[in-house]
Amino acid sequence: MPLLRLVLRALKPYLPWVLLVVLFQTIGVMAALYLPTINADIIDDGVAQADIPVIWRLGWIMTAVSFGNIVALVLANYFSARSAMSVGRDLRTRVFGQVQSFSPREMSEFGTPSLITRSTNDVQQVQLLIFFSLNFLVQAPVTGIGGVILALSVEPGMAWLIAVMVPVMLVSVGFLILKAAPMFRQMQEKIDRINGVLREQITGIRVLRAFVREERERERYEEVNFELTDLNRRIGLLMILINPIIMFIINVSSVLVLAVAAPRIDAGQMEIGSITAFIAYLIQILIAVMMATFMTMMIPRAMVSAERITAVLSTDTSVVQRTDGVRDVEGPVELTFEDVSFTYPGAEKPVLEDISFTARAGQTVAIIGGTGAGKTSLLNLVPRLVDVSEGRVLLNGHDVRDLHAQVLWDRVGLVPQRPYLFSGTVGSNLRFGNPDATDEELWQALTIAQGRDFVAAMPLQLDSPIAQGGTNVSGGQRQRLCIARALVAKPSLFLFDDSFSALDLTTDAKLRRALAPHTRDALVLVVAQRVTTITGADLILVLDHGRIVGRGTHTELLESSETYREIVRSQGVEEEVA
Repeated sequence: MPLLRLVLRALKPYLPWVLLVVLFQTIGVMAALYLPTINADIIDDGVAQADIPVIWRLGWIMTAVSFGNIVALVLANYFSARSAMSVGRDLRTRVFGQVQSFSPREMSEFGTPSLITRSTNDVQQVQLLIFFSLNFLVQAPVTGIGGVILALSVEPGMAWLIAVMVPVMLVSVGFLILKAAPMFRQMQEKIDRINGVLREQITGIRVLRAFVREERERERYEEVNFELTDLNRRIGLLMILINPIIMFIINVSSVLVLAVAAPRIDAGQMEIGSITAFIAYLIQILIAVMMATFMTMMIPRAMVSAERITAVLSTDTSVVQRTDGVRDVEGPVELTFEDVSFTYPGAEKPVLEDISFTARAGQTVAIIGGTGAGKTSLLNLVPRLVDVSEGRVLLNGHDVRDLHAQVLWDRVGLVPQRPYLFSGTVGSNLRFGNPDATDEELWQALTIAQGRDFVAAMPLQLDSPIAQGGTNVSGGQRQRLCIARALVAKPSLFLFDDSFSALDLTTDAKLRRALAPHTRDALVLVVAQRVTTITGADLILVLDHGRIVGRGTHTELLESSETYREIVRSQGVEEEVA
C-alpha cells in the first residue's frame, strides 16, 4: 500500500517523537477514563451523603487529574504537529530533488501544473493524515476499548446498548465516507487542471492581451474553477452530515440510557453516580468511534495523494547523471558525434538520424535547417538534457554518459532557445555559472553581450531586481543577459541555441564581433535561423528531417547544397552573403 509505505518511511527518522506522542496520549487517555469514576464517587459518596470533606477531597483529585489530562494531550499534540510538519518538509524536499533530476521527457510526462500540485497540495494531505493519525493513535483505540470495559464494569446489563449504538455509528458515518471517497481523486485532478490554466494565463498574459482574449480566458478559468467548487460543494454536503449524525446518535444513546436506568434507580437497584459514569463512558466510546471514522474519512484522499507522490519519487530519470564518472578530460575540447540517432518517446520516427561530425577547440560550428529539422535536439545531446537513442556523443574521447556530471557541466556554457532568468537581481543571475565572479567580470561579460548600456541605465545596476522568468525586461535584454551568464562561467564549449534571434542586425553583428576574441580558444556550437549570423563559421551543418544534408563553409555550401541555397534565398540575402 503506497500510503502506508510512504508514511512509515517518512516517520522513521522521527520515531522518538512518535514514542513521546504515544506516552503522553496514554497518560491523557488514562486520566480521561478515570474522570467519570471520580465524578460518580463525588455524586454517590459526597453529594448523596452531604459529605462536604469528601466532595472537596475528590474535587481536588478530579481537578489534578483534569490538569494532567490537559498537559499530557497538549504535549502529545505538540509532538504530533512537529512530526507531521517535519515529514511534510522532508517529502517536499524529496519531491523537489527528484523533479530536479528529471529530463524533459519526465517533465512532459507529469506536466508542470501536476508536479506543483504534487509537491504542495498532495504533500499537505499526507501531512494532515499523519498529524491526525498520531493524535488519535492511542486516543481512539484505548478510549474505545477502555470505555467499553469500564462501562460494563459499572453496568453489565446495558451491554446491549453499546452493541447497538456503536455499529449504528459506524454504518451511518461509513456510508457517507464511502460515497465521498471517489470524489477525492477527482478533486486532485481538478486542482491540477486549475493550476495548469492559471499558470498558462499568467505566463501568457502578453499574448492574451495582444489578441484581446482576456474575456475568453476569464471564462475558461471560471469554468474549471466552478468544476472544482461544485465538487467541493458535493463533498461538503456529505461531510457536513457527519457531525449532526454523531451528535444525534450520542444524544439518543443518552436518552436511552436514562430511559432504561430510571426504573432501576427508582427501585434502588442503581446509583445515580453509576448511571452518570455509564453515560460518560458511552459518550467516550462513541467519540472514539467518531475519531476512527474521521480518520477513515481522511484516508481516501491521502491515499490518492500518496500514490501521486510515490509516482514522482519512483520515476527514474531517463538521463542518469553519474557521480562516479570520468573526471580526466583535460586538454583542448574536442566534440565528436558518432552515428548518433535520437527518438523522442512515443515518436514514430527518429528526430535525428546518422549524425556524425567532429569539432575542435577554436572552431565555430553552425547548425541550420528548417523548422523541425532537429537542430535543438542535436544541441541538447551535448549537455545531456536528453540522451542519444543510438550512437555516441564524445567529449575529448569520452562518452558524455560516462563523464562525471559536474565535469561535463563545468565544460559547457548553454544559452537556451527560450532565455530564462530567475527571480533575484541582475548580478545573481549572471553568477549562476560562477558564484565567485567579481563585479568587474560581470561588467566585462555584459560588455561582450551588448548588455552593459541597459544594465548601467537601471537604477541599481547589477543589484537591479529581475522578476521570475525575466518578465520585467524585454526579450532582447533577456537574451543578452543569458549570453552574459554563459560568458561569466568561462566554459570551453559554448552552446548557442538560436540565441541571437531577438537581437536586431546591428546588435547581432556587434555581439558576434565582441564574442570572437573571447571564444577564440573554445568550441562554439551555434543553432541559427539567420544566415547572416553564421557566414563566418568554420563548419556549417545543414539539417533536413533529422539528417545532415550538407556540410562545409558558407561558400562551399552555396555551391554544393541545394537545401542551403534555398534557405539563403528564402531570407532574401543571397547577394548580401555571397
